[in-house]
Amino acid sequence: MMNNLDFTHQIEEWSHFFIPLADGSRLAARAWLPTDAMSSPVPAILEYIPYRKRDGTAIRDEQMHPYWAGFGYAAVRVDMRGCGESTGLMLDEYLQQELDDAVEVIEWLAEQPWCSGSVGMMGKSWGGFNSLQVAAMAPPALKSIVTVCSTDDRYADDIHYRGGALLLENFSWASTMACYMAKAPDPLLLPDTWREQWLDRLENMPFLAKKWLQHGHKDDYWKHGSVNENYDAIKAAVYCMGGWGDSYSEAIPRMMQGLSCPKKAMIGPWAHKYPNYASPKPEMDFLGEAKRWWDYWLKGIDNGIMSEPTIAAYIQDGVPPQSAYDERPGIWVEANQWPMQSTTMQWSLSASGQLIHTGSSGQIMVNSPLTTGAASGEFCVIWCGPDFATEQRQDDANSLCFDTQPLAAAVSILGGAVFKARVTSDQDCGQMILRLCDVAPDGSSTRITYGVLNLAMRAGLDDPQPVIAGQVMDVTIKLDDVGYELPQGHKLRLAVSTAYFPLLWPTPRKANLSLDLSSAQLTVSLHDRSGLLNRDLGKGYVCPVNEIAQLRPEKHTRSTQINAANGQYTTVIDDDFGEFTFVEHNLTVGEVCHEQHSILPHDPHSATSLCQWSSRQARPGWEIEVYTSLKVTCDADYFYLDASLEALENGQQVHLKQWQETVPRKFV
Repeated sequence: MMNNLDFTHQIEEWSHFFIPLADGSRLAARAWLPTDAMSSPVPAILEYIPYRKRDGTAIRDEQMHPYWAGFGYAAVRVDMRGCGESTGLMLDEYLQQELDDAVEVIEWLAEQPWCSGSVGMMGKSWGGFNSLQVAAMAPPALKSIVTVCSTDDRYADDIHYRGGALLLENFSWASTMACYMAKAPDPLLLPDTWREQWLDRLENMPFLAKKWLQHGHKDDYWKHGSVNENYDAIKAAVYCMGGWGDSYSEAIPRMMQGLSCPKKAMIGPWAHKYPNYASPKPEMDFLGEAKRWWDYWLKGIDNGIMSEPTIAAYIQDGVPPQSAYDERPGIWVEANQWPMQSTTMQWSLSASGQLIHTGSSGQIMVNSPLTTGAASGEFCVIWCGPDFATEQRQDDANSLCFDTQPLAAAVSILGGAVFKARVTSDQDCGQMILRLCDVAPDGSSTRITYGVLNLAMRAGLDDPQPVIAGQVMDVTIKLDDVGYELPQGHKLRLAVSTAYFPLLWPTPRKANLSLDLSSAQLTVSLHDRSGLLNRDLGKGYVCPVNEIAQLRPEKHTRSTQINAANGQYTTVIDDDFGEFTFVEHNLTVGEVCHEQHSILPHDPHSATSLCQWSSRQARPGWEIEVYTSLKVTCDADYFYLDASLEALENGQQVHLKQWQETVPRKFV
């Protein structure tokens, strides 16, 4: 197995076993570890997520965990309570129960005869989130973590809200999780209890869309699990990885500034993927880099990793706008702090639509059509279909735009951009969306980065304040950090809009915003392209996986349709994850997702979001189908949620639950 690498250990796989918890629950686990671990104990590496080790992440797990086992680690993949074959119920994300269970698992691992007593934790997305959250609980055996595509702030940067504005991803994610949580345990692993366990989950399924919508600002619900509330609670060493193409990239610079524990970071061009098979390329040797981290912190091998600069970041070359990128050319740079350099450039805004270095005066109005944002792309680019922000010219035409003169020389942006101004709304609501764009000589416009503010959150995401029509408001909007080189002859554009659908739900009323030019200032962090990273990051490597038989190929599509009669925009997203069979245990699985988001140009109450999922699990003589649907509409005062969950066993309906809920809009 894996003969092309110089592994130091023969390994064995434990395909299914249980980890007991104090309350009698049992968490299902899969592990890879050296064959001699009983006589020569090794450190353990834990990945702890809800995505079903038997089928959901089985292929990804096989691509990754055997690698570390081959170098002398016990790599343990655990399904959370209520997921896969684990007992109990999962009622929400990141509950204290989830974190307490993880602490118990870490203690259990440390006490096993095949474990040296040192434990690391790792994961991407959910697993990256809870690695940080568990580290903040400081279990003694947890020495270090690797957190990939995660955040330290569950409200500011997760998949629910951005800048205090409601993400439509909030609803598609709720539909996604309902489908995942409703799948059945595998009868081959739980022959006597699978059906009872499955029906219990279906009967107790939480309505997450409502719960998340009820918490419209950063209250205690979101502060729980947000480690930036107390960075100092984390004592274990933290390695943060992610990419500019991911929705969570903003958290990495923030953690590098806030964490007091030993830390390290790497930010590439990647979307929401592990960097060893990331898109866009270049990939890097994530498995080997993580091994270096584990070797240092779990085995005490002084391999020099902590003598290297703290942060490595990728500056992407400017490219034409595309819905998907196979590769983003660029350079790696490194330093010991963020921002890497203190160089900034400041501009004021002129009434004639220019970014200028001298002051300006006057007022300028913006009231974008609600269809602005059709080119926004997906909030979280995870499936790597046609999901990146596309050509920005139409969104630019619906926005206030301010351009520099064509650049006499290339300029590299590395870090954040900050916009400050005084604004006035003619309604009791409003949102501002800022985009930095790269405008080529041919007029094409590529989104570099963006930032969002619900004006009700101008005093802080945890301190909502009413917007009073006609009252001047001081606003500061931080755009996401990014690494991007603007080519010579191109222009930098700041585009300001009041809508960004289907990324953001519109405000209750369509507001005119007045922007005071005398107060408006844009500051952008720059880099001189020095401090090049001088070590080889290697190539992406994945371990060979068990045989699968492809029955239907994976396919992802995204399109925007315009109704000529009324100007309605409808974004249609179809994600077919294909269907395949795990040959070893003859389990066939398949999933399909359909999303449809519509809005009229001038009616915020016309916004509609529909998210539907279906999944199938099957063996000869046994078939489970799950269907979830969530439709969201609104008026000025309320959201209206219409949802359903249906489960079938061998073609017969065994469960149907429907929800019709009304949620006050409050500040969103």
